[in-house]
Amino acid sequence: MEKLVIIPTYNEKENISNILHAVFSLNEGFHVLVIDDGSPDGTAQIVKDLQEKFNGQLFIEERTGKLGLGTAYIHGFKWAIAKEYKFIFEIDADFSHNPADLPRLYDACKNRGADLAVGSRYVKGGGVVNWPQNRIALSKGASLYTRMITWMPVKDPTAGFVCYKKEVLETINLDQIRFVGYAFQIEMKFAAWKLGFKIKEVPIIFQDRTQGVSKMNKSIVKEGIIGVLKLRWHSLFKNYRKRVKKTEVTNVSGNPIPQNEVLAESK
Repeated sequence: MEKLVIIPTYNEKENISNILHAVFSLNEGFHVLVIDDGSPDGTAQIVKDLQEKFNGQLFIEERTGKLGLGTAYIHGFKWAIAKEYKFIFEIDADFSHNPADLPRLYDACKNRGADLAVGSRYVKGGGVVNWPQNRIALSKGASLYTRMITWMPVKDPTAGFVCYKKEVLETINLDQIRFVGYAFQIEMKFAAWKLGFKIKEVPIIFQDRTQGVSKMNKSIVKEGIIGVLKLRWHSLFKNYRKRVKKTEVTNVSGNPIPQNEVLAESK
């Protein structure tokens, strides 16, 4: 199993069937995991009704209550790692990200040296359509603010259209990712960058949703503003690397082998 697309949902009945058909119609071998946070509109049931049609390709994890974007993706990342997928994607359910761009993100990680590929609105060739000017100004301002505070060289740090190599997600201590809104997207990129992974931005055209209701609210904006400051401060003391438990290596007699000897033998 190689490619898994994670789609978090909450009240996306207008979009979920169409987005799933769009991904599978690419015929590029993508599997899809939907993380549904107890949508009262029946989103989860629509997914389950489609599982027979997309047998072995479509999966769903249902959670109780609206627990947030960040925790949904963390849940999906851990599921993907356990199933040994090599490339893990984030995409919105509302078609603000074009599923046809998934192969381009995959190519950036598979063939062009990226550890993390970001579908970027703010690099050459990228853009936004159907957004009001105040929303564009807010998004661009947030990106500039993030770069100034964190020094992270990513022009679209709040982007939610992403491909990770599994090694990135295996290395990051996912339990240390604290933010649940749009700041989650910033923190994941920041963690990968701090750990030395290569981030490549792939230009995309972002289109505002035409069906359903936006999840943007004042608390998410506030989290982004305060969160970036917290990220920068905590980065002085915090290491996002997952700790690997040391296991004692023994020889045929059952006696411990010193670590330097183990390393020497493995060369």
